[in-house]
Amino acid sequence: MDYREFFSRFRYLSERPGIGGRIKVFPEDFVVVEEPLPQIFEGGKHAVFLLKKRNWETMAAVKEIAKRAEIRHSDIGFAGTKDRHAVTYQYISVPARAREKVEGVQIRDIELRFVSYGKFIKLGYLVGNRFRIIVRDVNGEAFERTREIVGELREKGGFPNYFGYQRFGERRVTNHLIGKLLLQGDFEGAARLFLGAHEGEMEGDEARRRFWETGDVDRALEEFPNFLRYERAMLHRYKETGSWKRAFLGLPLPIMRIFIHSYQSYLFNLYISRRIEEGLPLNEALVGDIVVQVKGGIPYRDRTYRVTETNVDFVNEKIRKNQAMVSGPLFGFAMRRARGLPGRLEGEILEGEGLSPEDFKRLPKQMAEPGGRRELLIRPLGLTYGYVPGQGMCLRFFLPKGVYATSVLREIMKDH
Repeated sequence: MDYREFFSRFRYLSERPGIGGRIKVFPEDFVVVEEPLPQIFEGGKHAVFLLKKRNWETMAAVKEIAKRAEIRHSDIGFAGTKDRHAVTYQYISVPARAREKVEGVQIRDIELRFVSYGKFIKLGYLVGNRFRIIVRDVNGEAFERTREIVGELREKGGFPNYFGYQRFGERRVTNHLIGKLLLQGDFEGAARLFLGAHEGEMEGDEARRRFWETGDVDRALEEFPNFLRYERAMLHRYKETGSWKRAFLGLPLPIMRIFIHSYQSYLFNLYISRRIEEGLPLNEALVGDIVVQVKGGIPYRDRTYRVTETNVDFVNEKIRKNQAMVSGPLFGFAMRRARGLPGRLEGEILEGEGLSPEDFKRLPKQMAEPGGRRELLIRPLGLTYGYVPGQGMCLRFFLPKGVYATSVLREIMKDH
């Protein structure tokens, strides 16, 4: 199953036909510019650089820069990962002593410019990202269709805030399934899927297929390519311990947590889709909803309050003024749960999966997930669009951190 088939289960909010087309035909068609927190420029222990990269994954770029500058890649800080098949601008920090070496680094399709001294940049140290995106292979009706879709969604409060396909795996859409197996305590099943899921076209897929069919760990270690380093590390760990649980726990923490976060994202997407399907509004709070506070167009997901019969009119006035947004569940053991109709829907989704909030606490300590809330709608700031002859539709907008440009494009293109 590819990501298009996977996403076909989630409802569109707009009812008008999309423009179709293709994105990321060329890296220059997808430009991302990071807007960092101003605090990263305070202090003097680290040198802050603006990193421009083309066709590089963030982590791969960081490791190559570290190698050339002769520093540890863990000494390089960055606020978030960016698309690979794109041209992206983001800030990185390196130890101040390494400034000159980093300035001297020359890597194809990577540019580094010293900006100032500041602090170590941690994940999440950003406000959001600005996008300039070209949608190619569209016809002359694209502008008018885009105008109609954007107008319809403005009336409905915004674009549905689905997690994008990057969260689940573009080629092997399995991350969420592995997360569910881990929540169910089936570490062997999760390992089998992580190691054995294949599409049959890429290097290593034949070895994955054989492991899926045989479960032969020794043969897998002989056949799995070296670039499958996490898979090989898991196989070695299993040989040492005889435990698939310990094999999973031997992976780096960010890798382990990807699977649980992916499953949370799947359930969140399912919640939005079910709410659309049942005709429950995304831009109007119902009694029992949990809403998040909004300031300057940026949602503060840690500032939530419950909607009651006595405050529902007040809350909906806040929503109309873009000072609050209705939220959906990122399921976890400490998540603030909705009540009323929204709460019933949350409960039905978990029950349909055969899970309870406590299951997120029964995970090994490293994976236990408290959960949280996330706004149901995307309200792109400064959205503009136009048809460029010979190229296609060009869209520009700003999104807060953690929000996916591909989910904005999905409603406009209707391609998956």
